[in-house]
Amino acid sequence: MNYAVIARELTGRGVRVTPAAVQRAEWRARVRLDAELFAPARPEVSTESRSSAGRYVRYLLEELGVSDQGVVDALVEWRRTYNLPVGLWDVPDPHAEAALRLARARGLHTAVISNSNGSVRSILDSLGLTTHLDFVLDSFEVGVEKPDPRIFGLALARAGVEPGEAAYVGDLYSVDVRGARAAGMGAVLLDPGGHWGARDCPMAPDPLAAVQLILAED
Repeated sequence: MNYAVIARELTGRGVRVTPAAVQRAEWRARVRLDAELFAPARPEVSTESRSSAGRYVRYLLEELGVSDQGVVDALVEWRRTYNLPVGLWDVPDPHAEAALRLARARGLHTAVISNSNGSVRSILDSLGLTTHLDFVLDSFEVGVEKPDPRIFGLALARAGVEPGEAAYVGDLYSVDVRGARAAGMGAVLLDPGGHWGARDCPMAPDPLAAVQLILAED
């Protein structure tokens, strides 16, 4: 997520925050979103829906201590139209390239499975990350999204590996970990802020640490 542009937009509306503060708030908002929206496993709830995205922004602002309803409503609307079709997700994780390079160097297949609106491949292209990937699965293109195990099954078939030979790294427990496990895969939960608490899965602070954990388990 582009924390700097959110901080800039808030500052322009009279709420002075740093990108680092927005990042920490987003980590906490992510856990809340998972617990309140995705953990109940309602099939009609999509990570790509307008309501989900709006709630995500509201949780983030609450975690920042922003209580002015006018500012909250304005940020939700701004997010809806900002930088379409990519939106706010246009900044690479600082550990992503190193993680992919390590995985490829150790002979692993690497791929992205994303709940997206059809733009994830172009985002990865612009960030120079697709050169380190075997393929990209976009839920908009394949017609099924996480946590449905079918999207993980599509990835397994394309990679030509068995479920027990694969692991998925994600940042939402109910969407990523449960989805991957339902397909018979292993899973590592990203927890950069240490906000997920005790979970029944391996956790790592960043993608590089996650790949190192997966390799250590082989």
